[in-house]
Amino acid sequence: MTPSTTDTTNSLSETILEKLQDLPETQQQQILDYIEFLSQKYPKPQPRSPKPRVAGLHRGKGWISDDFNDPLPPEYWSGQG
Repeated sequence: MTPSTTDTTNSLSETILEKLQDLPETQQQQILDYIEFLSQKYPKPQPRSPKPRVAGLHRGKGWISDDFNDPLPPEYWSGQG
């Protein structure tokens, strides 16, 4: 359904509700069953509470070479070496 075919003042939920109310009760039940199926198949992700960062937690676990900031040799750039 394109926005041009729906009233622009209606939200998607209102449009769905209007169309749903025009259906017979058996079809409304089928739609409810399908919505429940989708809710189970694609559960809403639960927000995770961020854990506070701990300064110094991994102190001494990493290192940087002494020549880290030195320029790269020309062989590196030419693909030889």
